[in-house]
Amino acid sequence: MSINIVDLIKNYATNELVSKASSFLGESESGVGKAVSGLIPSLLGGFISKATSSEAGASEIFEAAKTANSSGILNNLGSLVGNADVLSKGAGLFSSLFGNKSTSIIDTISGFAGIKSSSSNSLVSMLLPLISGILGKHAADNNLNASGFASFLGGQKNNIMSALPSGLGAVGSLLGLGSLSGAAGEAVSNVKETAASAYNYAEENIEKAGGGMKWLLPLLLLAALALLLWYFMGKGCNKGEGGVAGADTTAVAPSDSETLAPVTIVGSYDSVSGNYIYDVGANKEISLKDGTKLTVGENSTEAKLFNFLNDANTSVDTVDKTKGWITLDRVYFETGKSVLKAESQTQLKNIAAILKNFGTALVKMGGYTDNTGSADANIKISGERAKVAADELVKLGVAAANVESEGYGPEHPVCAANDTPECKAQNRRVDIRVKAK
Repeated sequence: MSINIVDLIKNYATNELVSKASSFLGESESGVGKAVSGLIPSLLGGFISKATSSEAGASEIFEAAKTANSSGILNNLGSLVGNADVLSKGAGLFSSLFGNKSTSIIDTISGFAGIKSSSSNSLVSMLLPLISGILGKHAADNNLNASGFASFLGGQKNNIMSALPSGLGAVGSLLGLGSLSGAAGEAVSNVKETAASAYNYAEENIEKAGGGMKWLLPLLLLAALALLLWYFMGKGCNKGEGGVAGADTTAVAPSDSETLAPVTIVGSYDSVSGNYIYDVGANKEISLKDGTKLTVGENSTEAKLFNFLNDANTSVDTVDKTKGWITLDRVYFETGKSVLKAESQTQLKNIAAILKNFGTALVKMGGYTDNTGSADANIKISGERAKVAADELVKLGVAAANVESEGYGPEHPVCAANDTPECKAQNRRVDIRVKAK
């Protein structure tokens, strides 16, 4: 009997676990349950993408799965909820698996389940150690090496795509698994073969009957083609009842990794303050519509924000929400706190002045940390810092309705290694994104 890894994981993701997670997150059980149903195949898709990308990728997740299994996580499912160490490991694995696609996954799941992005983020950190442990147990029980482990995951693609709830088929495209599952493709192929066989059978028997009814052949051909068209356009691509599960052909914008060059950060690490000091380039003058003139670096946050808002040819990417983020390059906080340092005021005043000149602009402040400490603590302080920056803009005259904020903790690092003081300093930041012009 072949193993369906999705069903196996669902056996561990019990109603009791969902109930405990909903209480911890302050979300409804129905919302958390819906999110879990979407996250299990989505996260497994991340494993497949990593495992089939390279030998190094396969080896990395194989070792992670072995470690998770040996940790005894499957014997202590209660530790998945609220355990800082478990959540931190889950957050780190999420970043490794999905990279710059992380935000898109979180936003998609949040919208699908009707829960907060922070709750989706926490659920990811809870589920990934569980999934890793189950995969590690399967590998151990079947004496799989890294190569065999990758082959097993690759063989689960159809199961995973079929398990994606209606409305999440685009996740398959995002992960490079295809928008039409292998199962659906196979089904279409079977329909083609069936139609062809029917036509050949009819032709053969008409010939046996004397050929006097050959006029039926074009009609039979049309019927076969109609059958194919019905299947592909109706049943095969319909996300509703009767359709092939996971056969979602919704268009998805290319990810950043497909369209953008790697981010080059210019600057240096200040070991005294623990901050990263950005090189913002030569000074230039910005002239605002109200007559205000700002002197800023040509590569500064202010210059980038103003150029985007002032250029009629630029538009907000409403599909890929990982795009358009600009780091506040001179906004700093006291270590371990959400208290702004005095030197942050100049940049915040400049940003407020720009936004007040573009009264219809809606922006979001995103807070980020390095990977030190627990995921929950990092999400909390990153959220607080993003809100403090947003509140400061409001104090400076920006309409409160035009500014929102959210903390993402260690997700979406600009320096993925997270292994040096300089790298970590780059990841501790607040970004701004224009949501509407």
